[in-house]
Amino acid sequence: MPPVEDFTIGVEEEYQILHPESRGLRQRAQRILPEARRQVGDDVTNELYLSQIEIGTPVCRTLADVRAELVRLRRAVITAAGQDGSRIAAAGTHPFSHWDQQAITPKPRYFGIAEDFRQLAREQIIFGCHVHVGIADREAAIGVMNRSRPWLPAILALSANSPFWLGLDTGFASYRTELFARFPMTGTPHTFASRAEFDEVVRALTEVGVIDDGSKIYWDVRPSSHFETLEFRVADVCSTIDEAVMIAGLCRALARTCRDQHLRGEPIASVRPELLRASKFRASRFGLEGELIDVRARRSIPAARMILAMLDFLRPALESSGEWDEVSGLVQRTIDRGNGAMRQRAAFGRSGRMEDVVDLLVEETAQGLE
Repeated sequence: MPPVEDFTIGVEEEYQILHPESRGLRQRAQRILPEARRQVGDDVTNELYLSQIEIGTPVCRTLADVRAELVRLRRAVITAAGQDGSRIAAAGTHPFSHWDQQAITPKPRYFGIAEDFRQLAREQIIFGCHVHVGIADREAAIGVMNRSRPWLPAILALSANSPFWLGLDTGFASYRTELFARFPMTGTPHTFASRAEFDEVVRALTEVGVIDDGSKIYWDVRPSSHFETLEFRVADVCSTIDEAVMIAGLCRALARTCRDQHLRGEPIASVRPELLRASKFRASRFGLEGELIDVRARRSIPAARMILAMLDFLRPALESSGEWDEVSGLVQRTIDRGNGAMRQRAAFGRSGRMEDVVDLLVEETAQGLE
């Protein structure tokens, strides 16, 4: 077994700041951040827009650690927002607030993004969940990235939590995915023969001025440019802490399983990029309510079957870490009760009011903080 430090976990979540009466996005990050930081320090920060706020857990070694840190950080942000008269919600998009009413956070990095991407950046009012998994061997991290790609759509389908945009049902389970896909450095990465080849691609992109550094590569999975981690970026931010813990557990088990394959020298499955792109689109479009694509077998199967196949693939890693019962139970519960997109649509279906969807998100974001 590798030392536990090789599979530590860090979770980043991006939240919406809301007006308590209109339920629309509210540009109050600069008012909320000082109080939140007074409580938890630099584990909370701002994001691209003033209606967003982000948390990042310290390094965690167990899923119990992840849960405890998410409780601590969500509680701090929600409390600080409450003192400002605001609310906090976790979802991949806001159901109805318009992008043209949002102000960018006044920081050089964000001004640079706005200048580089113009209209794409203006519409980038989205909220994700990023899971960092510690892998000290940088060569092994590339091997894990290569092998994890076929399973990322299943993780996206479980986390899908952004069906509404500008007051309309988009028909997608994760419309955040489609908004983000318009950026040039997003999507599922191609395979790399080595860390040296990856570094050369980053160097080439930097030399031609497409990116400033490796942190501007936004693939669904990537080696972090700042930490010895592999960062899984495919998921929508989840409304509930249970779902966030589930996604973190799946990402770490996927990293463990693929690292073991890499060490055994197992060949990387040959999958056409077009098929991987179609698989991800299917997950963002339907989530748990349609068929996903088993890219290895080249067939479409019901989403629940694909997700259970992923669980079978990850079971040895989950059992070895003592996490099988918790993670498999959370996955089955999500399949049974629906992901965030399904619950949002159900809330809208009950009343026809987008405000009730926001109320559901606020309630679920605070669940488990008692």
